[in-house]
Amino acid sequence: MKTIVQHRLFWPIAALIVLIIVNTIARPSFISITVQNGQLYGPLIDILRNSAPLMLVALGMTLVIATRGIDLSVGAIMAVSGAVALTIIQGSSDPNGLGTVLIAIVAGVLVALVLGVWNGFLVSVVGIQPIIATLVLMLAGRGIALLITGGFITTINSEPYRFMAQGYVFGFPFALYVSVAAVVVVSLIERRTALGVLTEAVGINPEASRLAGVRSRGIIWAAYAVSGLLAGLAGILYSSNIMAADANAAGLYIELDAILAVVLGGTSLMGGKFSLAGTVVGVFTIQTLKSTITFLGVPPAVSPLFLAIVVVIVVLVQSQRLRDVSNRISQSLRNRRANSEVAS
Repeated sequence: MKTIVQHRLFWPIAALIVLIIVNTIARPSFISITVQNGQLYGPLIDILRNSAPLMLVALGMTLVIATRGIDLSVGAIMAVSGAVALTIIQGSSDPNGLGTVLIAIVAGVLVALVLGVWNGFLVSVVGIQPIIATLVLMLAGRGIALLITGGFITTINSEPYRFMAQGYVFGFPFALYVSVAAVVVVSLIERRTALGVLTEAVGINPEASRLAGVRSRGIIWAAYAVSGLLAGLAGILYSSNIMAADANAAGLYIELDAILAVVLGGTSLMGGKFSLAGTVVGVFTIQTLKSTITFLGVPPAVSPLFLAIVVVIVVLVQSQRLRDVSNRISQSLRNRRANSEVAS
C-alpha cells in the first residue's frame, strides 16, 4: 500500500477520482451517457471533447518543461494557426471542399511549427531565457493573428472543417481521437526511444549532458518546435469548435492551464524527470474542475481564484517536502507510542 501511495501518479489520480465523486453526488447525471443517432453524449463525453486542445498544448509543454524551459506563447500560436486556416478557407471558392480544408489545416499547423522553431532558436542558439523568449511571441503572436484576419473575427461555414472539433467517429468525438493519437505518438517517441532519456538528461544538467556528448541544443530546439506544432493543432480544434478565428480570445490563458496540468501530473518545473501519463491525468483534472466550477455557479470573475485554491491544495499534497514532514511526524508519534508501551 505504501508503494502505491508513493507512486507519482497516485495523488493526481486520487484528485481526479475525488472530483468525479463530488460531481456525481452533487448531480447524478454527471456520469450518465446517452446515445443519439449512434453518438455518445453526456458531461463526461463533453470533458473528453473539450480537453483535446488543452491535451495537445500540455503535451508540448511537458517536453519543454522537461528541458528546464517554459513556453508562454502557446495561446498566441493557437490564435495564429486558427487565423491562417480560416483565412485560407474564407478566401477559397470552395470552402466545403475537402482539399481546401486540408490545405488550410496543413498551412496553419506549419506556420505554428515555424513559430515553435523560432522559439527554440531564441532559447537554444541565441541563449535567451525561455520565459523572455516565449513572452516575446506571446505578445506579438496575437498581433500577427490580428494582421492575418484584418483585425476582425473571421467566420466561415465549412462542414469538413467543423468536423474536426464537432464531428463523431464510432460514437466518440473526433477531437478525442486527435488527442489520443498525439499522446500515443509522443509517448512512443519519448518512451520507446533514447530521446526521452536524453531529454531528461538535458533537463537535469544541460552542461553535463553536453560534455557527455548529448546534443542538448538540438533537443531543446526540437522540444519548442513540437510545442509549437501541437499548439497549432490545438488552434485548429479551437477554431473548428467555434467556427471562427478570434485573435484575442483563442487560447487565452491556456498556457497557464497547461502548466498547471503538467505540475498536477507530477512533472517538476525544475526540469528533468517528466510524466506524460501524469500530464494526461492533469488535463482531465483541470477540465473536470472547470466543469465543477461552472456547475456550482461560480462567477467567471471568481473562477480563477477557485481554480487556484484547488490547484494549490493538490500541489501541496504532492509536495515531497510536505510528505517528508508528514513521515517525520508519523515516525515521532510511533516512537512516543512505543516508549509509552515500554514504560508501562
